[in-house]
Amino acid sequence: MKKILPALFGLCAALAAAQTAPLTTDAIRVRDPFIFADAPSKTYYLYAQAENRAGSGYQGVEVYTSTDLKTWQAPRPVLTLPADSGVAMVWAPEMHAYQGAYYLFVTLTFRDTLPVARPVEAPHWPRMHRRGTWIYRAESPAGPFKPLKNGPHTPADWMALDGTLYVENGTPYMVFCHEWVQLIDGAMALVELTPDLSGTRGEPVRLFSASAAPGAKRGAKEGKVTDGPFLYKSPQSGALFMIWSTFIPGKEYCVLLARSASGRVAGPWTGHTPLYTTNGGHGMIFKTFEGRLRLALHQPNTGPLERLRLFGLTDDGDALRLESE
Repeated sequence: MKKILPALFGLCAALAAAQTAPLTTDAIRVRDPFIFADAPSKTYYLYAQAENRAGSGYQGVEVYTSTDLKTWQAPRPVLTLPADSGVAMVWAPEMHAYQGAYYLFVTLTFRDTLPVARPVEAPHWPRMHRRGTWIYRAESPAGPFKPLKNGPHTPADWMALDGTLYVENGTPYMVFCHEWVQLIDGAMALVELTPDLSGTRGEPVRLFSASAAPGAKRGAKEGKVTDGPFLYKSPQSGALFMIWSTFIPGKEYCVLLARSASGRVAGPWTGHTPLYTTNGGHGMIFKTFEGRLRLALHQPNTGPLERLRLFGLTDDGDALRLESE
C-alpha cells in the first residue's frame, strides 16, 4: 500500500497537469471558429461547439482563451443544453459585446422535422429538421450564457442558421442564412432586432441568393449553399463588406467577399468574389491587440481534421485582400 499510494498521487498529478497544459492551435478541432478579442484583459476567446471535442460529454458551447493566438488554455463550458432539449446538433457559436453585455448566437438543429414537404423528392435530399439561430446573454465573455427567450430569433417555420450581429446607426440587425435544404437556392436574409436583442421587428428580407456566387451550380434542383455571414465596415472608406461561404465546383468550400453598394446592411450586395478557395470557410474578421486585421476560418472542411486557420487581411478601402498565412 505504501508503494501504491505515491504512484496514484503521481498519476493524479500527471492527469491534472495534462488537463491544464496549454494547447497549440493545431491540437484543437474547431468548426465555424469565432474569436472575440477582449481589449481590457488582452485575452482572445475562441468559441467552439462542445461536440467538436472528443469526450466533451455534453451538448453546448465552450471557450478556449489565449494571449498570443498560438497557445490556448483548456476549454471551459459557457453554454450547456439540458439533456432533454431535443437538440441533435449545435453549430456556429459566435459572441458579440453589445451595450455592456455579451451575446452568444448559436444555431440549434432539433431531432424533429418541420411539417413541410421537401423541395426536391430525391433519396439524397436531407431531412427538413427544425433549425434556427438562438441568442443567449451573459455578463462576461466567459459566460454562463442564458437564453433571451424560449425559441429562435429566426422564423420558426424556416430552416435557418448562422445568425450574426451587425449594428447600424444604433439599430441592431441579424444577418442569417435561409437554408438551401428548404429553398434549393439558399438565401442570405436580414431582420431587425429589438434594442435589447430579445426579439425581432418586422419580417426578414432577402439580401441575395447563393446563385450570386461566380461559378455556382445552375441546375434548378441542385442545392446551392449560403453559410457563415460576417460583416466588416472599413474605417478607411466607410465601405461595408460581407464575407460568406459556399461551395463552388472546382473550388470546393470557400469564402466570398461582397460589398454593399449603398454602404448599408440592406444592400444591394454586389461582387461576391472569391477570397479564400482552399476547401475552408465559415470565416470571421477581428483585429489583434497589435492592430492587425485577421481572417479566422476552419480548414479543411473535413470532419475531425478541421482546424482554426488565421490569415492577415489588408483593407485598402475598396476591398479586403488576403495576405499569406
